Amino acid sequence: MKLFFTHKEIALKKRRTALVVIGIGLIIGMYLIASRRPAKAPELPVVTLAPAMQDDVEIYGEYVGRVRAQQFVEVRARVEGYLEQMLFAEGTYVTKNQVLFVINQDQYRAKADKARAQLKKDEAQAQKAKRDLERIRPLYEQNAASQLDLDNATAAYETAEASVAMSSADLDQAELELGYTIVRSPLAGHISERNVDLGTLVGPGGKSLLATIVKSDTVLVDFSMTALDYLKTKERNVNLGQKDSTRSWQPNVSITLADNTIYPYKGLVDFAEPQVDPRTGTFSVRAEMPNPKRVLLPGQFTKVKLLLDVRENATVVPLKSVIIEKGGAYIYVMRKDSTVERRFIELGPEFQNQVVVERGLAPGEDIVIEGYHKLNPGMKVKASPAIEDKKTEKEDTIG
Repeated sequence: MKLFFTHKEIALKKRRTALVVIGIGLIIGMYLIASRRPAKAPELPVVTLAPAMQDDVEIYGEYVGRVRAQQFVEVRARVEGYLEQMLFAEGTYVTKNQVLFVINQDQYRAKADKARAQLKKDEAQAQKAKRDLERIRPLYEQNAASQLDLDNATAAYETAEASVAMSSADLDQAELELGYTIVRSPLAGHISERNVDLGTLVGPGGKSLLATIVKSDTVLVDFSMTALDYLKTKERNVNLGQKDSTRSWQPNVSITLADNTIYPYKGLVDFAEPQVDPRTGTFSVRAEMPNPKRVLLPGQFTKVKLLLDVRENATVVPLKSVIIEKGGAYIYVMRKDSTVERRFIELGPEFQNQVVVERGLAPGEDIVIEGYHKLNPGMKVKASPAIEDKKTEKEDTIG
């Protein structure tokens, strides 16, 4: 072991010891400075805000409906005979009273001619009986004819008059049956294909259904509503099937076609069943829908959207801003001091990812729509820059 050091070695050791002491002092000083510096404030939760809006809200109900013709008439043969002519093109539009079919008329024309001849015969006999009575009456007044002669002449005249009336009725019946051999359209509409071929025996003893005619420029849409929907409409004094001139709106109907396109015309509810079906808990509703281009075909199913109510000046918030728990529904509302308040609200109907607030919120109040999962009541928050920028732009526009 080395016991003695030179002056040079002793000076070097003293220098090293001084450097170590200085380093330790610097570290202690920096620590003391850092410990005296105030702690950094925690960052505020960032949330997205939106004002509660006020708007007229349209409330709709959606149902499955079935289209049917406004009028659907079966064309039938009313007299028996062989079908001779068909005077229309199948599937085309026919007008009211247009001749459609002709049934063989020979026997009915002969029957009418016979009834006409019988009427002429009875009229001639009635005229003779009248002349006989006119001759007998003055003779009876002069006591030149007996009471029996007068009674016989009167009876003969009255019998002849009755025969004339009977023959006239027979002629009317024969001409009516003759007219039935020409089958006319009872209404304007589109006619189906014929149900019988030419030469077929039609009428009471044969096939009576010749074709059908559909009036489809206006159609009816049938659908069923629940009893709950009915009660909700009654709460707002909406009587389905009855027009109310005091309202600015009517319960109109729009429908969606099979290709998911919206039909361009709207209809109105013109009838509602006055009772609920106990088996299904629903009641039938009917709407009248214009169909000028025959896009809607009777028998097809469609989606029906019915305007049930219009809530004027309702308070509306996005559905995603509402938290629903066992205790009820609530939202977070931003106060003026940038703290949030948990506000319990009463919800109304939902529509298009929004919901009506019946009670608990005023229009214009700022509500949290994103970021509420990290909040507690009374917590101070910071609005997201995007929302703040939008508010600034809005204020600049107003200013």
